[in-house]
Amino acid sequence: MMENQVYTSAGVVHLIKGEGRLLKSGGSWIYDNEVAEITGEFENGDVVCVEDFDGFFMGWGVVNLDSKIRVRMLCRHRKEPIDDAFLEERVRNAYAYRKNVMDTSSARLIFGEADFLPGLVVDKYEDLLVVQSLSLGVDRLKRSILSSLLRVLEEDGVSLRGIYERSDAKVRKKEGMIPFKGWIWTRKAGWIEEPFNDMEHQWKAKDPEAMFPEPAEDIYVEITENGVKYRIDVENGQKTGFFLDQKQNRMEIQKLAKGKKVLDCFTHMGTFALNAGRGGATSVVGLDISELAVAQATENAELNDLSETVTFRAADVLEELPRLYQAGESYDLLILDPPAFTKSRSATKQAIKGYREINRQGIRLVRDGGYFATCSCSHFMTEELFKKTVKEAADSVHVRLRQIQFRTQAADHPMIWGGDDSYYLKFMIFQVVREK
Repeated sequence: MMENQVYTSAGVVHLIKGEGRLLKSGGSWIYDNEVAEITGEFENGDVVCVEDFDGFFMGWGVVNLDSKIRVRMLCRHRKEPIDDAFLEERVRNAYAYRKNVMDTSSARLIFGEADFLPGLVVDKYEDLLVVQSLSLGVDRLKRSILSSLLRVLEEDGVSLRGIYERSDAKVRKKEGMIPFKGWIWTRKAGWIEEPFNDMEHQWKAKDPEAMFPEPAEDIYVEITENGVKYRIDVENGQKTGFFLDQKQNRMEIQKLAKGKKVLDCFTHMGTFALNAGRGGATSVVGLDISELAVAQATENAELNDLSETVTFRAADVLEELPRLYQAGESYDLLILDPPAFTKSRSATKQAIKGYREINRQGIRLVRDGGYFATCSCSHFMTEELFKKTVKEAADSVHVRLRQIQFRTQAADHPMIWGGDDSYYLKFMIFQVVREK
C-alpha cells in the first residue's frame, strides 16, 4: 500500500470584496481579476486555501499564476485534506455514478469540473483509457487519480491494456503547459516516464522509442455503441478519438430513420449516418470536408455491413447544401452536427450568423412532413439563443417547425447547475411543416 500523500500547501488566496460571484453561485473558477492577494508559500499548480475578503473559508483549489483562471476549485469543505484518499473518493463517486446511469463499456468516466476534478477528462473505449489534462494543478494530481481509477476498474472486473494521453490541445499553453500526446501507462510496461509539462523545460525523452521497454500498444480500438461498431484511432482522432456525448441522441435518430432517405451533414466518423442505416433507412449519404473522416466513416460502414445503404463523400457542407437545393434534392431526414462555430463569448455574434445560415440551408432540403435534427456543441451558444436562431432560420424559408425532442449531452457528461461550462450540447429534432 502506497503512502497517502497530502497535496495542500500553505498558500491562501484572498478574494476582492464583492468578487467570487461565479464561485458563490456554484461555479468552479476564480479569475485573476477577482483575487486581492495570495499569501503564504506555494508554487504554480499547488493546492491552496481560498478565503473571501473577510477571511471566510471558501474551499480548496489549484492555483496557477500563468492562467486567467487563477484558481480551479477542488473542494468546499475545510475538514477535507486534499490527499490520495480524497482523490480516490472523487474517482469512486464518478465511476459509481456512470454505473448507475448508463453502459460503461465505452463512456466518459471523468468529466472535469462536473466530477470536481477540474480540467481532467478520461474517456474509456473498451480496454483503453484516453486522458486529456488541461490544467496545471490537476496535471500534478493526474498520476494519483489514474492509479485510483485503475484500482476501481480492476475491482469491477475491467482489465485495461493501456492509458493514452491526448493533452495536445492548444489551450494547455494558456496554463503554461506544453502539449503532449503519447502512452503514459500500459499493462506490459507499467507507468511510462512523461516529458516535463512545464514549458520552461525540455522533453525528458524526445525519442518515443526510448519511452517504451516494449513496443507501444495498438492505437486502434473497436467499440460498439447502440449496436453500431466503430474503429477508433485514439492517437489521431479528434479530441480523445470519438465523440461519446451524442450517444443517446444518435439512438433517437436510429429510431426515427426507418424507410427514410437521409442526409447526415458534418458526419465525422459517420456516427449519425450509421445509426440511421442500422435503423432501416433506405439510403443515407454522409458529408464531411475531411478526406480522413470520410475514409474512417466508409471503413465503419464496411465494419457494420452497411456499405450498400450508407455512403460518404468529402464536401464542404456550406457549399454542398445550396448545390443540392439547386439540383432539386430533398430528404426525409436531415441531420446537422456542425463543429462549434464559436469558442469565445466575443465571437458569438458572428457564430449566430453561421448557425442561422447552415440551419436555413438544411431546413429547405427537408420535404414537407420530413424530419430535421440540429445541434450546437458551443457553450457560448446558449439554449435560448440557439432556439431563437433555429426559429429565425425556419422563418426565413417560410416553414413551421414541430418540435419532437429537445435533448442535451449523454448522461456520462453530467451538467452541474451553477457550473455553466458543463452544459454545452443542445440537440433538437423537428418535423418540418409547409402549411398549404
